[in-house]
Amino acid sequence: MERIGVTGHRDIPAEAQAHIEAAIRTALRGHTGSLRALSSLAAGADQLFACLALDRGAELTVVIPSGDYEDGFGDPEELAGYRRLKDRATREVRMAFPHSTDEAYYAAGTYIADHCDRLLAVWDGRPARGLGGTGDIVRYARERGKPVTVIWCEGVERA
Repeated sequence: MERIGVTGHRDIPAEAQAHIEAAIRTALRGHTGSLRALSSLAAGADQLFACLALDRGAELTVVIPSGDYEDGFGDPEELAGYRRLKDRATREVRMAFPHSTDEAYYAAGTYIADHCDRLLAVWDGRPARGLGGTGDIVRYARERGKPVTVIWCEGVERA
Protein backbone atom coordinates (compact mmCIF):
# COMPACT_ATOMS: atom_id res chain seq x y z
CA MET A 1 0.00 0.00 0.00
CA GLU A 2 1.39 3.38 -0.97
CA ARG A 3 1.17 6.13 1.64
CA ILE A 4 0.77 9.79 0.64
CA GLY A 5 0.78 12.53 3.24
CA VAL A 6 -0.23 16.15 3.00
CA THR A 7 0.93 19.42 4.41
CA GLY A 8 -0.50 22.71 3.27
CA HIS A 9 -1.95 26.09 3.89
CA ARG A 10 -5.25 26.57 5.66
CA ASP A 11 -6.18 29.55 3.53
CA ILE A 12 -6.15 28.78 -0.18
CA PRO A 13 -6.89 31.86 -2.29
CA ALA A 14 -10.06 31.48 -4.34
CA GLU A 15 -8.17 32.08 -7.59
CA ALA A 16 -5.90 29.09 -6.84
CA GLN A 17 -8.57 26.64 -5.64
CA ALA A 18 -9.40 24.97 -8.99
CA HIS A 19 -5.75 24.66 -9.98
CA ILE A 20 -4.77 23.11 -6.64
CA GLU A 21 -7.70 20.70 -6.66
CA ALA A 22 -6.82 19.55 -10.18
CA ALA A 23 -3.16 19.09 -9.23
CA ILE A 24 -4.05 16.99 -6.18
CA ARG A 25 -6.39 14.84 -8.30
CA THR A 26 -3.59 14.33 -10.83
CA ALA A 27 -1.12 13.37 -8.09
CA LEU A 28 -3.57 10.84 -6.66
CA ARG A 29 -4.43 9.39 -10.09
CA GLY A 30 -0.76 8.69 -10.69
CA HIS A 31 -0.86 5.77 -8.28
CA THR A 32 -2.05 2.27 -8.94
CA GLY A 33 -3.16 -0.14 -6.29
CA SER A 34 -4.20 0.66 -2.77
CA LEU A 35 -3.47 4.00 -1.20
CA ARG A 36 -3.34 5.34 2.36
CA ALA A 37 -3.75 9.10 2.81
CA LEU A 38 -2.36 10.83 5.91
CA SER A 39 -3.78 14.20 6.99
CA SER A 40 -4.40 16.28 10.10
CA LEU A 41 -7.66 17.49 8.52
CA ALA A 42 -6.97 21.15 9.14
CA ALA A 43 -9.12 23.54 7.13
CA GLY A 44 -7.88 24.20 3.62
CA ALA A 45 -5.36 21.91 1.97
CA ASP A 46 -5.62 19.07 4.50
CA GLN A 47 -9.39 18.69 4.16
CA LEU A 48 -9.32 19.12 0.38
CA PHE A 49 -6.67 16.42 0.04
CA ALA A 50 -8.55 14.04 2.36
CA CYS A 51 -11.82 14.49 0.42
CA LEU A 52 -10.12 13.84 -2.92
CA ALA A 53 -8.19 10.85 -1.57
CA LEU A 54 -11.35 9.28 -0.13
CA ASP A 55 -13.13 9.88 -3.47
CA ARG A 56 -10.31 7.92 -5.11
CA GLY A 57 -10.87 5.03 -2.67
CA ALA A 58 -7.92 5.65 -0.35
CA GLU A 59 -7.89 4.67 3.29
CA LEU A 60 -7.54 7.72 5.51
CA THR A 61 -5.27 8.03 8.53
CA VAL A 62 -6.03 11.11 10.63
CA VAL A 63 -3.16 12.57 12.65
CA ILE A 64 -4.57 14.70 15.46
CA PRO A 65 -2.09 17.18 16.94
CA SER A 66 -3.70 17.68 20.35
CA GLY A 67 -6.53 16.90 22.72
CA ASP A 68 -8.21 20.25 22.11
CA TYR A 69 -7.62 20.32 18.35
CA GLU A 70 -11.30 20.82 17.54
CA ASP A 71 -11.32 24.07 19.55
CA GLY A 72 -9.05 25.63 16.92
CA PHE A 73 -11.73 25.48 14.22
CA GLY A 74 -13.24 28.95 14.31
CA ASP A 75 -15.58 28.33 11.40
CA PRO A 76 -18.48 25.89 12.06
CA GLU A 77 -18.34 24.61 8.46
CA GLU A 78 -14.63 23.80 8.78
CA LEU A 79 -15.28 21.96 12.04
CA ALA A 80 -18.14 20.03 10.45
CA GLY A 81 -15.85 19.10 7.56
CA TYR A 82 -13.21 17.90 10.01
CA ARG A 83 -15.73 15.75 11.87
CA ARG A 84 -17.19 14.26 8.66
CA LEU A 85 -13.75 13.31 7.39
CA LYS A 86 -12.58 12.01 10.77
CA ASP A 87 -15.64 9.73 10.87
CA ARG A 88 -14.56 8.24 7.53
CA ALA A 89 -10.99 7.55 8.66
CA THR A 90 -9.83 3.97 9.00
CA ARG A 91 -7.10 4.92 11.48
CA GLU A 92 -6.56 7.70 13.99
CA VAL A 93 -3.22 8.74 15.48
CA ARG A 94 -3.19 11.21 18.38
CA MET A 95 -0.13 13.21 19.34
CA ALA A 96 0.44 13.38 23.11
CA PHE A 97 -0.20 17.11 23.43
CA PRO A 98 -3.16 18.27 25.53
CA HIS A 99 -3.30 21.68 23.83
CA SER A 100 -2.85 22.96 20.29
CA THR A 101 0.56 24.57 20.19
CA ASP A 102 3.14 25.10 17.48
CA GLU A 103 4.99 22.10 18.90
CA ALA A 104 1.87 19.94 18.57
CA TYR A 105 1.41 20.99 14.94
CA TYR A 106 5.08 20.31 14.24
CA ALA A 107 4.81 16.84 15.83
CA ALA A 108 1.76 15.99 13.69
CA GLY A 109 3.42 17.27 10.53
CA THR A 110 6.64 15.37 11.15
CA TYR A 111 4.65 12.22 11.95
CA ILE A 112 2.95 12.50 8.57
CA ALA A 113 6.29 13.11 6.82
CA ASP A 114 7.90 10.15 8.61
CA HIS A 115 5.04 7.76 7.81
CA CYS A 116 4.37 8.52 4.16
CA ASP A 117 6.15 7.43 1.01
CA ARG A 118 5.58 10.83 -0.58
CA LEU A 119 4.46 14.19 0.72
CA LEU A 120 2.16 16.54 -1.17
CA ALA A 121 2.71 20.15 -0.12
CA VAL A 122 0.14 22.79 -1.00
CA TRP A 123 2.69 25.48 -0.45
CA ASP A 124 3.48 28.94 -1.77
CA GLY A 125 7.20 28.41 -1.19
CA ARG A 126 7.47 30.92 1.62
CA PRO A 127 8.82 30.26 5.12
CA ALA A 128 6.43 28.96 7.77
CA ARG A 129 4.57 31.59 9.76
CA GLY A 130 5.10 29.57 12.94
CA LEU A 131 6.75 26.31 14.01
CA GLY A 132 4.98 23.44 12.33
CA GLY A 133 3.88 25.43 9.30
CA THR A 134 4.03 24.07 5.78
CA GLY A 135 7.53 25.37 5.07
CA ASP A 136 8.88 23.63 8.19
CA ILE A 137 7.33 20.30 7.27
CA VAL A 138 8.57 20.51 3.66
CA ARG A 139 12.10 21.23 4.92
CA TYR A 140 11.88 18.37 7.44
CA ALA A 141 10.73 15.90 4.77
CA ARG A 142 13.39 16.99 2.27
CA GLU A 143 16.15 16.73 4.90
CA ARG A 144 15.14 13.09 5.34
CA GLY A 145 15.14 12.39 1.62
CA LYS A 146 11.37 12.11 1.37
CA PRO A 147 9.96 12.89 -2.09
CA VAL A 148 7.94 16.12 -1.91
CA THR A 149 5.55 17.31 -4.61
CA VAL A 150 4.83 21.03 -4.28
CA ILE A 151 1.44 22.19 -5.52
CA TRP A 152 0.72 25.89 -5.97
CA CYS A 153 -0.67 28.28 -8.53
CA GLU A 154 2.04 30.45 -10.05
CA GLY A 155 1.53 34.14 -9.46
CA VAL A 156 -0.98 33.72 -6.61
CA GLU A 157 -0.12 35.09 -3.18
CA ARG A 158 -1.63 34.16 0.15
CA ALA A 159 -3.08 36.87 2.34
